Amino acid sequence: MDEFKNAIGILAVLLTFIGYVPYIRDVLKGKTIPHVYSWFLWTFVTSIAFALQFTGGGGAGTFVTLAASLMCLTVFVLGYLKHGKKEITKIDTLFFVLAFISLGLWLIAKQPIISAILVTATDLLGFAPTIRKSWNKPHAETFSFYFLNSLRFVLAVIALRQYTIVTALYPISWIFGNGLFALFLLLRKKQLSYSQQGSL
Repeated sequence: MDEFKNAIGILAVLLTFIGYVPYIRDVLKGKTIPHVYSWFLWTFVTSIAFALQFTGGGGAGTFVTLAASLMCLTVFVLGYLKHGKKEITKIDTLFFVLAFISLGLWLIAKQPIISAILVTATDLLGFAPTIRKSWNKPHAETFSFYFLNSLRFVLAVIALRQYTIVTALYPISWIFGNGLFALFLLLRKKQLSYSQQGSL
């Protein structure tokens, strides 16, 4: 069983890197404009999530989260150096504060379950700046990236060695988070396309 889970974990990690290729390509071309604050928050929070999962005995399934953290950092740096959106709102700052609180609860108060819940919630809430940006410019995001992200987190859940709130909450939440955002992009692109056709 461990060999099977390790193989699924490796496949999920490979899918993580493959999934980021079109996104990074689109960032470099200027087609995709990442919200720098979202990606910085995701880098920070995903790193905490990996540490929580790994210390919680998640096994091979946790390496998907580590790979995601490294790729989030890559997108953040590229977005910052290129032309990513950098405006910061009060609600964005609130999400960042929540991430620090979750880190403190884990490191200082030794509350891994509460930390896992806070980290997952904060990471999902970090979508807010990207959703706000994508409502007006859905073509400034890469649909296939979020679709593949949802799939790789399915594999990550399968690859977990232990199933607890600490190890499973994060990847399960991102299955739905990425899937719903991919659907949002698809529907919003169609809506704008119909509006533009109607105005002709």
